[in-house]
Amino acid sequence: MPVSVLAVASELFPLVKTGGLADVTGALPVALAACDVATTTLIPGYPAVLRALREADTVLEDADLFGGPARVLRAVSGGLDLLVLDAPHLFGRPGNPYVGPDGQDWPDNALRFAALGAMAARVARGGVAAFVPDVVHAHDWQAALALAYLKFLPGRQPGTVITVHNLAFQGLFPADIFPMLGLPEAALTMEGVEFHGMVGYLKAGLACADRITTVSPSYAEEIKTPAYGMGLEGLLQARAAVLHGILNGIDDAVWNPATDTMLAANFSASDASKRSANKAAVQEQFGLARDPGALLFGVISRLTWQKGLDLLLEAIPDVLALGAQLVVLGTGEPALEAGFAAAAAAHPDRIGCVIGYDEALAHQMQAGIDALLVPSRFEPCGLTQLCALRYGAIPVVARVGGLADTVIDANAAAITAGVATGVQFDGGGLRAALQRTAVLWQDTRIWRQMQGNALNMDVSWTHQATQYAALYRELPSK
Repeated sequence: MPVSVLAVASELFPLVKTGGLADVTGALPVALAACDVATTTLIPGYPAVLRALREADTVLEDADLFGGPARVLRAVSGGLDLLVLDAPHLFGRPGNPYVGPDGQDWPDNALRFAALGAMAARVARGGVAAFVPDVVHAHDWQAALALAYLKFLPGRQPGTVITVHNLAFQGLFPADIFPMLGLPEAALTMEGVEFHGMVGYLKAGLACADRITTVSPSYAEEIKTPAYGMGLEGLLQARAAVLHGILNGIDDAVWNPATDTMLAANFSASDASKRSANKAAVQEQFGLARDPGALLFGVISRLTWQKGLDLLLEAIPDVLALGAQLVVLGTGEPALEAGFAAAAAAHPDRIGCVIGYDEALAHQMQAGIDALLVPSRFEPCGLTQLCALRYGAIPVVARVGGLADTVIDANAAAITAGVATGVQFDGGGLRAALQRTAVLWQDTRIWRQMQGNALNMDVSWTHQATQYAALYRELPSK
């Protein structure tokens, strides 16, 4: 049975990206098409998005959407069916979608993403001619209010799903925003948007959705506990019957070492010998000593406490003591940026650092580093370790969330069985994990076996898309 889905998201690759959310919302619709699920994604009309639209038709207009005129454009870009909310007073700003040039959240973010949710509800109820979706799938807090508009305002009720990509980001705003949202008083309750005297967008989505998904089975269990629930564990425990953990995948056409034009040399699972050329290219790009025998660690990440990069900064002496090298690509907390930059300046032949994000460099690093470090304190799923597996870089990961679900630890049993793909560690075990990785690196046979296992893993969306399709088909319109 065909299913029509309206996905609602604040970013979508390749049009606008700040993190893994965009990769998911860009790749999942393509995989779902093979399951007879047609997805149309509603996204804000940021300048970069509007510039990417070659042809677009206006399919819905609003003379006053939270303070100014708006229209919905229908378009196709990169093979994706799109609805774009063109509201210049809300989204016509350059740079980061969420943060202004002063590094602070845009002060009107509550209204900006309420507008996205309100328009999603209008579209879901037939606001666009010849498009009546069976399901509305909201991604993260920026889209979550769509489900409150559908629940508390009269009209058609499609099936609803919310995916939590990171529970730490909840969209919490002062209660005085509520009168501006256009919701009835009944919505300002525990069953709606109220959360400890504030308005909680993600909380509203969790309370109102027919089904809740998050991006790995382990994270789905973790967020029901006080340690990981970010204050929402009670609600998630109460809704446990509709909570599902479905692993993320990656677009294995975009991430394909055999065809990737961003690499110094292409390679495949059947012949990974040309990885050495990529390693040399990475060492050169970061100004490191050209040393094929040095174990080359890499980090491609936001530089934040959540990602555990302060732990890695403290472990720099251990990296150096092992005779290893380290390259870091990322941006985030100023103290961490400064710390890695200082380490690179102090040890220029052993440590390299690029503050910022560069998609091409990320691809080159995955193809050239020997091991990827992901020491996260919590990690809903993680995509960088999936890319590492696809490119034959051995993931060294904390045993949390999706990291635990996607990497097979190189313990004695896994090595004997020939199934290991990486190294896992608990809590404060990063230093020991670095040492264990170095020991594995010295055993060429074991390392090549792990690398081969990684390269042959299926990290695509194929299996996960069937799970989402089955979930959608459980949701008849009400």
